[in-house]
Amino acid sequence: MLSEPRSGQLAAWGNALLAGLVSPDDAVLAIVGDDAVHRVEGLPGESGPVGLTLALGRLRGLGVTGLRVALPAPGHPLGLSGPPEFNARALEAEEAVVCHGAALGLVPEVYEAGPAGDVHVEVVWHCLAVREAPPADVPSLGEAERELAEALREATEVLSRLDVAGSGPVAAAAIDAYRARAERGREVLAPGYPPRAVRVLELAQRVGMLISVAYESGHGGAVSASEMAARGEALRPVERTARRAQVAAYNAFVEERERGAR
Repeated sequence: MLSEPRSGQLAAWGNALLAGLVSPDDAVLAIVGDDAVHRVEGLPGESGPVGLTLALGRLRGLGVTGLRVALPAPGHPLGLSGPPEFNARALEAEEAVVCHGAALGLVPEVYEAGPAGDVHVEVVWHCLAVREAPPADVPSLGEAERELAEALREATEVLSRLDVAGSGPVAAAAIDAYRARAERGREVLAPGYPPRAVRVLELAQRVGMLISVAYESGHGGAVSASEMAARGEALRPVERTARRAQVAAYNAFVEERERGAR
């Protein structure tokens, strides 16, 4: 969770493009990021893969008015609405984009080639049919913010008690360094998102960094099996909460537009 999922970039900047807040070139540049190229395969009306600019225009023509994110994990179909075929592909990729306004979804497949330090990355987004239904287990921004703050407090208390390295000053320094790099390199969300969504996503990323540092630090001071189990029990729910908050932040653009249309 140290970096934004590709589905987050596609949804955020795709939403800004659909709303007329950014140009196609700027949106595609932000979505592709450090990858070499992104293509979309399986779009209705297209016989083969097409570039992102054409794909986003085609989706608009098909009635798409917004893009939502799904970040599913085993046992947790976060952001998905079916059918099973789409859910299975999204679960394998651990992410997906679900269109609002047309029963379509996009699942990324990543291809990497080249030596370490010079890896060439291409992404193919597979366009598939989805079920038009409310996404699973996505909280409101307010709920996500409250749940995340509470989960962070509880996890920090448990990790500190177990003397896990991820709860101390080393973790704090790593988090601050990560945030500084992120702030230098990009906007947290695309134009048009409410400030609360930006705040929730920043907190989710900070929690994700804490989780990663805790996992990467080995077992820290938790040397017994029971202590290691307790650490895992502390991290799993906060990781789940952070993913829910991420999805709520990315999906806030569509949710706010829906509320305004009522």
